[in-house]
Amino acid sequence: MNTLLAIAHQFAKMVTGLSPLGNGLINDTFLVTTASSPFVLQSINRTVFPAPEQIMDNLIRLNRHLEQKPGAAVKLKIPAILKTLSNQGFYQDAQGDYWRALDFIANTESPETISHIDQARQAGFALGHFHRLASDLDPALLHDTLPGFHIAPGYLSHYHQVLTQAPVQQSPESLYCAAFIANNQHLTGDLETAKQQGLLPLRVIHGDPKLNNFLFDRHSKKIVSLIDLDTVKPGLVHYDIGDCLRSCCHNLTTNEFDLDLCAALLSSYLAETGVFFSDNDYRYLYAAIRLIPLELGLRFYTDYLEGNRYFKATEPLQNLHRAVDQFWLCESVMAQESAIKSLIEQLQISLREERLAD
Repeated sequence: MNTLLAIAHQFAKMVTGLSPLGNGLINDTFLVTTASSPFVLQSINRTVFPAPEQIMDNLIRLNRHLEQKPGAAVKLKIPAILKTLSNQGFYQDAQGDYWRALDFIANTESPETISHIDQARQAGFALGHFHRLASDLDPALLHDTLPGFHIAPGYLSHYHQVLTQAPVQQSPESLYCAAFIANNQHLTGDLETAKQQGLLPLRVIHGDPKLNNFLFDRHSKKIVSLIDLDTVKPGLVHYDIGDCLRSCCHNLTTNEFDLDLCAALLSSYLAETGVFFSDNDYRYLYAAIRLIPLELGLRFYTDYLEGNRYFKATEPLQNLHRAVDQFWLCESVMAQESAIKSLIEQLQISLREERLAD
């Protein structure tokens, strides 16, 4: 705690308190209270993010881009980057770890699960609004802070390498995961192949738009901010919307994909992004919804085989259980393929008709 307080004092003279914030699986995050106003203190995991300076460069460029927009056009708060007392964008401690401070957006909450369908509509709007705001920011101006992130064929290749040194365990859960990967590995290249063929362009993405990265105002229950922007980088928006739907539409009790929540979220998302979505963007939406739980399950299972090196785990089998949950969710998505594709088609037609009417 003394070490953390010393780090916090790099950003503020009068620190009055420090406590853990959130439950992210990658970075350590704390709420720091001061004599004036609280702020968020966060380490940047160098194992995951080998070039922390590039993360800060991306965030500064994104913030500057949004500052150039008319005030009424920006309906989300992006946490401001706070400087150290020596006017630096981050602090590097004696161990070489990087720490940064961000504005704390008060009177907000970040739910872990959807409790009302309007939350799904809000999440779809917020992610779509972010993509719309960033749609005219050249992705080539941003660093790729996580090379290989969301490149599912790369995760599959790594999995096969791990199998040569960490054979599949013979538990029912482990055998299920191995079989599911073997039977569905041909799906991992869907989006990357489309990108290579020029069907899906690189755009600016959030990279990790799961539900608990949306901040809801405690009173209005509207989303006011999208946080955890470490993964902002060039990529396919399909990775974002697929991950958002995976997070929001996952019934944790049954591990089923909730089609009603999907319809609400996707409708509000496309109401924002329809202005720049192409026919190919619509065409690959289902592939994205199917891919992300498959990809995440693959990553969880690989990490389990490697001894839980990447994702934080409180017990040895946690990443195995996480993998099973994601593969069950993927099975539910595939069982509803026709209904999901029909929903996407209906939304595309409806939005096209609305634009023609305008």
